Order: sequence, then C-alpha cells, then structure tokens
Amino acid sequence: MQKFQFMKLAKLNNRAEIFHTIQGEGKSIGKPSIFVRTSLCNLHCIWCDTDYTWNWKGTSFKHIHDSLPGYSKFSKEEYLIELPIEGIVKEVQGINCKNIVLTGGEPLLQQDDLQQLMATLKRQDNNYRFEVETNGTLIPSDKFNQYVEQYNVSPKLQNSNNSLKLRARENALHYFAQNDKAVFKFVLTNPDDLDEILGLIEKYQIKPETVYLMPEGQTEEKLRLKQQWLIEVCKQYNFNYTDRIHIHIYGSKRGV
Repeated sequence: MQKFQFMKLAKLNNRAEIFHTIQGEGKSIGKPSIFVRTSLCNLHCIWCDTDYTWNWKGTSFKHIHDSLPGYSKFSKEEYLIELPIEGIVKEVQGINCKNIVLTGGEPLLQQDDLQQLMATLKRQDNNYRFEVETNGTLIPSDKFNQYVEQYNVSPKLQNSNNSLKLRARENALHYFAQNDKAVFKFVLTNPDDLDEILGLIEKYQIKPETVYLMPEGQTEEKLRLKQQWLIEVCKQYNFNYTDRIHIHIYGSKRGV
C-alpha cells in the first residue's frame, strides 16, 4: 500500500486552508478555483498578506503591520496544520471545480508531496488542472513540472525587504523565463519599482506578453491610488495589468 506523507498547510478555523473561490490575480483572473495554501516560505516580504505562513513568534522578520495595535507574530501551533495527502485529495474531490491553485507560503518547498498530490488527483480525474504560485527562487523537478499547467511566478523586488541574494536566484529565474508554462507577476508599491522590473525582464529575456503588473495593496482605496499610473505603464510597454479582484469583492480576508 502506498504510504502518504503529511504536508504542512496553513490552518484556518482549525482546518487546512483549502477553499473554493475565483482566482483574483494574473492570467487566470476570474476563473473558479480551489486554493490549497501551503505553509512555510523561504522569503519574508514586508508587505506579505499571508505572513501567517512564515512570520513565527521568536523570529526577527519585519512587517508593515508591526506598528498596528493588536498585531503580533504567529504561533505555528495555531496557524500550521499537518494533513496527509489523502486527506487533501478527499477535500478537493468534494468540491465541484477542476482548477487547482497550489499557493503559500512557497509551495515549491514541498514539491515532492505536491507532485504526489497532483498525480493522485490526475489518476482519479484527468480533467484536473494545476496552477502553482511561486516566488521564482526554486526550480521544479521534471516530474513536478509534467503535472503543472501554469506557473504564476512573482519575483520579489527590493520593496519586499528581502536581500538580493535571497530573492534573485539566477538559475531559477532563467528556468521560468524559458518555461512556456510560466507567466510573471510583479507587485509594485510605487513607480520607482519599474526600473528594477525592466532590468529583470531584460536580464532574463522575459517575454512582455507574459508579464503582469499588479499594484500592492490590501484595501480597495490603496489599489485605486495605484491603478491609473500602473495601467499607463502597461500600455507603454505592452505588459498586462492585473488587479486584485478578491480584495474588491471580499476585502482582505482569508479563505475566500
């Protein structure tokens, strides 16, 4: 009998954070999807809206919410749950949707287990389709890659507060730039970020039609403030603009 491994997933309402919604960003925006949110990350973005997957108590990582009343670092016991792959399969199969988004945290930290998850679901129903949201620092294995329909690669910029050594892994970025399954989503906090993005696009020869620019923001107001100038940038360089429609629909909430 095949032995299933336990995966580390984000914990929400005492359950694994697996939920049915629409894709809110990027190439598949608006597409009904099942999100499977893994825990743990190898980067620590200062504006991250899923910092409950890595900003653990006792760490020294900085976050823009540090000064907010009531905000504190997260307890692994309260925000991380281990679930066998067969349990994830059962939850996914109970939802009437075939587009699966593997997100995080950084899902490629657990790519062997995710490969087993995808293979199991595919054996049950070949109509399952898999998107992987990644920060572009880790290279997928050939076995993992064969199950993936789309990589939503979001290389982190200086505005993330990660060091260049951590956020820019040349071999990984070259891999994704040459992978026809990959699209690139860059998060901008202000117009000054554009020079850094253009530098990455030139260095790794990223095709403009695969580039999506997205405003950073966890409220409708913050997104609107950046919307107009960012759309003009997309028109100038023939990039794609992507909003965060889940913020407009649900606000900054989990599990939606």
